[in-house]
Amino acid sequence: MGDLDFKGLSSDLLFFKDFQDKTGVKMEVIRHGKYKSAVEPFLENKMSEANREQITALLNSIWNSVVTDIAKSRNVSVEKLNEIANGLLARTPEMAKAQKLVDVVAYEDVYHNAIKKRLQVDSKDEYESVSILDYTQKYTTTSVINDATDEIAIIYAQGEIQSGEGDVNIIGEGAMRRSISEARNNEDVKAIVLRIDSPGGNALTSDLIWREIELTKKVKPVVVSMGNYAASGGYYIACNANTIFAEKNTITGSIGVFGMLPNFSGLSTKMGIHSEQVNTHQNSGNYNPFAPIDEKFKAVTTEGVEQIYKTFVSHVAQGRKMSFAQVDAIAQGRVWTGADAIKIGLVDKIGGLDDAIQEAALLAKIKTFNTQNYPEYNKNFDDLLENFPFAKTKERWIKEEIGEENYKIMEQIKRIQSYKGVQARMPFEITIQ
Repeated sequence: MGDLDFKGLSSDLLFFKDFQDKTGVKMEVIRHGKYKSAVEPFLENKMSEANREQITALLNSIWNSVVTDIAKSRNVSVEKLNEIANGLLARTPEMAKAQKLVDVVAYEDVYHNAIKKRLQVDSKDEYESVSILDYTQKYTTTSVINDATDEIAIIYAQGEIQSGEGDVNIIGEGAMRRSISEARNNEDVKAIVLRIDSPGGNALTSDLIWREIELTKKVKPVVVSMGNYAASGGYYIACNANTIFAEKNTITGSIGVFGMLPNFSGLSTKMGIHSEQVNTHQNSGNYNPFAPIDEKFKAVTTEGVEQIYKTFVSHVAQGRKMSFAQVDAIAQGRVWTGADAIKIGLVDKIGGLDDAIQEAALLAKIKTFNTQNYPEYNKNFDDLLENFPFAKTKERWIKEEIGEENYKIMEQIKRIQSYKGVQARMPFEITIQ
């Protein structure tokens, strides 16, 4: 009674311009990059042609990569797979089997009995198993100990880029800069692999991490391994590595910046609330969300965004040995897959973490080595309490009440509200369900 969902990829975007006009709540947007579409929903009621172009190219690139792997695995041509997707020709178990996308239609107990038979385990006994996530986590974070004294440091940069210490889900300035510095100054560490899985975030923190890598390159090789994504600020901290690896489906690039400020002046006026400021100097007042944005403030902020964009592009040009114009032509906030990024010079090689480690050993001219994982985090007692079950009760309760999808939307709104400073951030989130 199951089904197979094999129909291609689709992207849905929401636009809030009319909503802002009706409510009086407005997002003041300053950006550089015609493809920097993270802010587009607040400016328009429909998708721009530039954004449609990049999303179309992105989805097609991801799909082509996925379908190529499936074609190889299932011995079915890409053309046939596209035909199956277009016609929904594998929507039932029997149809999926007829199209060679599945081998057996059976209940779960039949599946487990087949495994027991292959393992020569008695049908009455249970067989031992491990989830693929646990297996991968163990494999990538456990060193193979040998007699070698040389080490390769693997520094994991996962999550959004923010100020502060950071943790396993946030790339913080504190832990990242400290880890890179420690690995750089450790004489046993002969090379560094920076494993990036990030959509970007704070531009200043990205620049500070970039600087640490720049200092490190002078004394030992740095190789980047990109995971699901290394975009915007995630690419910022990757661009000056000696060698950059990406998977074919890695989302990368998004070389652009933006600033976004909520403005409630329209709403407050409708409600009869008015705001005034008294200042000692022309520019002494901070941004006031209850008054229309001051054009001089907007001009200064725009100047800052433009300066950060120029710095970003200059860093990429320097790291990738390209001209400013060459980088600018493929930047503008546009996202690319790893398969496309290698064609335009943003990535050197297609491969995973193991490939990056071997490249680091090659550049360091070592044959036997151990790996050392970074970073270690400085946490206080309150931070540690967050990992206990009772600290998650509120989150679970909200999910149960409003549903998983609505909870995700609420979390996205909370993240947008927390953005501080100019952002080098991927324009959207990608989830293949």
